[in-house]
Amino acid sequence: MADWKQLQKQVYQNKLDHGFNVTDINLEFCHLYGEVGEAFTAWRRKQPDLGGELADVAIYLLGLSEILGYDLEDQVLKKMEINRRRKYEIVDGALRKVEDGNGD
Repeated sequence: MADWKQLQKQVYQNKLDHGFNVTDINLEFCHLYGEVGEAFTAWRRKQPDLGGELADVAIYLLGLSEILGYDLEDQVLKKMEINRRRKYEIVDGALRKVEDGNGD
């Protein structure tokens, strides 16, 4: 199995190979949003292609990360560590973050 860095590069290369967008960031965010919507619809309708729709979301996110120069794997690992350290409490009947997890 390829690691995330390789996947980012493969997704980007596929975009180049097929003449897909690699410069219009607004468009890439719109496509990503559309893929999330398609995944939600597949889930809501209990369609068998939900896995493929989730893969499309991941592919667009990996491609956008490569276009923007972010190592998505590194960013996810950093964010997961912050989330792990966060503290939450029920405040007025709702779950609220009470410690950020950034050491602040």
